[in-house]
Amino acid sequence: MITRPPIAPLRPFVRLLWAGFTPAPPSVCPVREHVLPTGHMHLALRWGGQPLHLFRDPQDTAGYFPGDAVVGGARFGHYAKEAGAPGWSVGVQLAPGAAGALLGTSAQDLAERHTPLADVCGASATDLQHRLQEQHGPEACLRVLECWLLARLSNSVRGLHPAVAAALASLHGGAQVQQAVRASGLSHRHLIAHFREATGLAPKQHARVLRLQAALAGLDTPGLQPAGIAADAGFADQAHFTREFRDLTGVTPTDWLRAAPAQRNHVRVG
Repeated sequence: MITRPPIAPLRPFVRLLWAGFTPAPPSVCPVREHVLPTGHMHLALRWGGQPLHLFRDPQDTAGYFPGDAVVGGARFGHYAKEAGAPGWSVGVQLAPGAAGALLGTSAQDLAERHTPLADVCGASATDLQHRLQEQHGPEACLRVLECWLLARLSNSVRGLHPAVAAALASLHGGAQVQQAVRASGLSHRHLIAHFREATGLAPKQHARVLRLQAALAGLDTPGLQPAGIAADAGFADQAHFTREFRDLTGVTPTDWLRAAPAQRNHVRVG
């Protein structure tokens, strides 16, 4: 698997691209993993192997298959999928405002679920799938995907609302939600509407996901203790940290450490 930043014209809207092939796992028993919230949307396309297999809750043993090309909306909590399914995959992590600029829709309309890319982009999505399957190697796939995104951008360019940009900068700088509201220059109610349209989440939800990500970075750093991680990430105490972590990820901090995930936002649970 390779990852890299996008070409310059896409950088306001695309944070990261990835592509690669996942070989078949040595075990025939499927393994479930929790994908943790990052506050961002993504596009993902698969071929040459098993389709994306998602589960609605821990009791769901059958799951469902949203398609080989999907838009993953921003989520406030985790979702569960089958881990390590073999096949080719290529995708992008999108920045706030990308839903309007690249997909011609609102991030709020895509939030908390996976949507078939064809439902959003029509025949263009099918054409992209066919072109990707004709490529040889992950870098060639990324170039095709970037060309497709550039074409989408030229058809509909809508930048990030200045108030949302100001609020995001404030939150990412460690400010509280009320401070971010003041930085935006809007009322709280109006900011929520614009913020959801651009990101798929409310400002308070986004702030809580940022706090979770700060805690995950701490857990991923050797030598740091959970109590110090909780305080540094802005949790009131250890109990608050554990409760919030479990609510957003479906596991406890101890479970996460025991799983020792290679990617901090992908935790195998069975």
